[in-house]
Amino acid sequence: MSLQTLIPIVLKASILLTVFAIGLRASAQDASYLFRRPAKFVRAFVAMAVLMPLFAVALVLLFDLNRAVEIALIALAISPIPPILPNKLTKAGATESYAIGLLVAAGLLAIIFVPAAIVILDKVFRAPLQMTLWSVASLVFMTIVLPLGLGISVNRLAPAVAERLVSPISKIATVGLLLCAAAMLFSTAPAIWALVGNGTLVAIAAFVFVGLVIGHFLGGPEPENRVALAMATASRHPGIAIALSVANFPEEKLAMAAVLLYLLVNFLVSIPYLIWTRSQIPDVEKQVRT
Repeated sequence: MSLQTLIPIVLKASILLTVFAIGLRASAQDASYLFRRPAKFVRAFVAMAVLMPLFAVALVLLFDLNRAVEIALIALAISPIPPILPNKLTKAGATESYAIGLLVAAGLLAIIFVPAAIVILDKVFRAPLQMTLWSVASLVFMTIVLPLGLGISVNRLAPAVAERLVSPISKIATVGLLLCAAAMLFSTAPAIWALVGNGTLVAIAAFVFVGLVIGHFLGGPEPENRVALAMATASRHPGIAIALSVANFPEEKLAMAAVLLYLLVNFLVSIPYLIWTRSQIPDVEKQVRT
């Protein structure tokens, strides 16, 4: 088996294990958290599904970017958050209920939103865009709903077993994701380098930065929720973004490299924000207590 064949298999398995591990420490109440809080759901929807796509379209229309970068930005803007994001959100201070609720709400919303957004973008760019509701639903089901539901079921039926499984499964999944990330970056390094220049890094960094700002200011009064929505607004499901790119522009070979470049830039741009919020949250919490 070649490395090109092995990487997608290990990556998919690692994502499934990651979401399964999240489910092992979650409940059905966590999964439905945002649906039971309409105000928070609306703020998350506006941030992720309205303002970010509009900003991505503005970037594409106003700047002369590489075609692959334009495709990647639009595909990322209409994709849901990545399945592994809740772990990152909880480490940043978000509650597990809010983090898992964001994952479920964004994933289920994507089933309707992504095909609808494609129809709208088709009219804007006059290009034959396509990705069916069924194809989005299958991706969301396999990467979010199924592994999360299985984990929640195990936690509900055998909590002691779930507690013992969380740590080893999380570690295995993390190692798999890191190995795949390193292999993918190494194998696509020439293609990624080919995209650098002509404002590509500035555009992608702006996409991430504006996502952080939008999510932060729409996150509500709780500082931990502001951080969570900021990270969620700036972070998108690379698998769905790549699937969108390949389905609509199979001739554009650099679109996948553009999505991978986005992941790298997202990581680098988010670090200062996380450092800043960690210095701010204790002060905010102190003010709330007084």
